[in-house]
Amino acid sequence: MTDTSRPLRADARRNRARVLEAAELVLARDGMTASLREVARQAGVGLATIYRQFPTKEALYEAIVIERVRRLVDEARALAAAQDAAAAFFGFFTRVVADSTDKKMLVDALADAGVNVKTHMGDLQRDMVNAIETLLTRAQHAGTVRDDLAMPELLALLAAACLAAERNHWDERMRTRALAFMFDGFRPR
Repeated sequence: MTDTSRPLRADARRNRARVLEAAELVLARDGMTASLREVARQAGVGLATIYRQFPTKEALYEAIVIERVRRLVDEARALAAAQDAAAAFFGFFTRVVADSTDKKMLVDALADAGVNVKTHMGDLQRDMVNAIETLLTRAQHAGTVRDDLAMPELLALLAAACLAAERNHWDERMRTRALAFMFDGFRPR
């Protein structure tokens, strides 16, 4: 992971954001064979700019995974203030499952390179669990999710749905149908 102890200059922050955005697009298009030259071209920066912040391709991939999780945490926190607690809860669950396949591809590639992203997640992983718990609690208080659904079960079901989506290559139709059945089990009887 890159050193984040000292703040980046404004132009370096902008370049970093452009590199991460370009890398996500290039990875989505080219998969794990994506070249850093292509990332640099898409970001409108030189290759040296990428290497200054990400000394290896794995460091860039790791930053992408962490940034995706950070965006999900921010999204969950924003949804916690939404008027419709049910839409926030079920929508976020659906979003996590939909995004899981791309994230898994990156995490697996990093693992193959000997990098364990989870060791760098620390507070972010805890923040994610707390944000999901807030969404669950709000949906339960609104009467749209069973009171006896606890976080351990919810996290296990979320992990199971993500794994099923990844392994079985769910398209949007399959994901919608499978999650509809799962969500029926979450609703009060």
